[in-house]
Amino acid sequence: MFTKAGKRHLAITTAILATAAGCASAVQAEASPKHTASALVRTDNGPVRGTTTGTVRTFQGIPYAAPPTKGLRWKAPQPAKPWSAPLDTRKPRSACPQPSDQPIAIPDNNEDCLYLNVTTPAGTAKGLPVIVWIHGGSFVYGDGAGYRAERLAVRGGAVVVTINYRLGVFGLLAHPDLDAPANLGLQDQQAALRWVRRNAPAFGGDAGNVTVMGQSAGGYSVCAHMAAPGSAGLFDKAIVQSAGCVGSPDSTHTLKQARTAGIAMAKAAGCPDGKTADRCLRGKSTAEVLAASEAGHEGYRLTVDGKVLPTSPADAFAGGTFNKVPVLYGSTHDEEAGRIGGMEMATGKALTADDYVRQATGAFGKNAGAVLAEYPLNAFGSPSEALTAVMTDANWSTPIFTTQRTLARHVPVYAYDLTEATSPYFKGIPRPSFPLGTGHMIDLAYLFDNALFEPLTPPQARLANAMIDYWSRFARVGYPSHSGSPTWERFTADKPYTQALSAGRNGIGRTDFAADHHYTFWNSLGR
Repeated sequence: MFTKAGKRHLAITTAILATAAGCASAVQAEASPKHTASALVRTDNGPVRGTTTGTVRTFQGIPYAAPPTKGLRWKAPQPAKPWSAPLDTRKPRSACPQPSDQPIAIPDNNEDCLYLNVTTPAGTAKGLPVIVWIHGGSFVYGDGAGYRAERLAVRGGAVVVTINYRLGVFGLLAHPDLDAPANLGLQDQQAALRWVRRNAPAFGGDAGNVTVMGQSAGGYSVCAHMAAPGSAGLFDKAIVQSAGCVGSPDSTHTLKQARTAGIAMAKAAGCPDGKTADRCLRGKSTAEVLAASEAGHEGYRLTVDGKVLPTSPADAFAGGTFNKVPVLYGSTHDEEAGRIGGMEMATGKALTADDYVRQATGAFGKNAGAVLAEYPLNAFGSPSEALTAVMTDANWSTPIFTTQRTLARHVPVYAYDLTEATSPYFKGIPRPSFPLGTGHMIDLAYLFDNALFEPLTPPQARLANAMIDYWSRFARVGYPSHSGSPTWERFTADKPYTQALSAGRNGIGRTDFAADHHYTFWNSLGR
């Protein structure tokens, strides 16, 4: 999820992904293993047949809840029906319905979409830590199957579960006259977590050692699980990537905001009368509902509804009234680089000094002078690099550091900044005129195999291995440090330690995040 600038960032970033998205199916086909063997596991609902390839086992498209179709549209997730014959889980199932306006969208109008995927090391190991991955995409786009977790599972010695959950209008609609609870997407995630608790041992996992992990919208979801009473006891650790859960307007909507948007959607769907809205909306086809819903990255958030999510994560964290678990929490150093690069692609020109002033003035109004003084153009290699730093620090780094400080009063926190200066970019996309560093989404290239990204160089692969070692160590024992790696200290109020993660020589170690990202300055402006 994104602030206004962040939403423009992803809108532009996804536009430059068109070529990369077109390459994805071919790359996925190339990555398909040539030599596989059958793998059979019995879940609590019935047996599933996946594949074993070399050192990895995969099971794709396992139902964790009943299809939310027909009478179950806009209803809380219900148990999946059991089966007796082995279920073929060698290929992924449907993504949840989503608009097709963005290249990152996965066109699919099938509401039967509550599936998950399990990746494990091959063999008979037991008691492995379990990592449950919640994908991002502004709560509107994406799916779980796109995140191939072989490296994370095998090198990390973990069971990795990637999940689908209802998105956009089907997962986050709120309407005063609709017989439906809010936050259905969050309830889907809770159902998946309950499935993991029940079934992890069948795949070699430790049901008592589950880490919930997410990036962007998935990161906001993780924060919501920490705040939601219904998620209590469903996980033991949390990893939050690129989500400022305290201080960012992208974290949640109020119930009033959500209902106002829901009423507008119902009117667009031809269901303006509150007395008949429930019946009218349920009579619409999937395509009709999608056509009436708001596309893009601004329309849907988790909702503070007083029930599923009684209070915002920000308030829950501040008051210490949340599900207290150790947290690994961080961001990429240059979150806004993709948006600024997208500006160049949209205009065919690099930003000028005048553009820098104009952008800052538009974003910060009366505070623009102070911002330009804090980030003088002569301190950067180009106007684009200056604007990237400004928008990253204002929209991402500041709320993320505030969230880390707030959580650290109550639970162990391990903070990081992915500072690699030459990260992979989107495959097939020309780079802009300025160094991109590591922008929003690019951290995913280090943890998962994803067809959108360029292959890792040898130094980047070493950084990826280091990150997987840290992430999986945290999932195993609740802290990331391990023998043979640079020490990663705990973040505390008195000593806000942040681990820099970079492929360069001495690139992993302490960084002064607050100074690097001008936290005191932005705090003085009330960010």
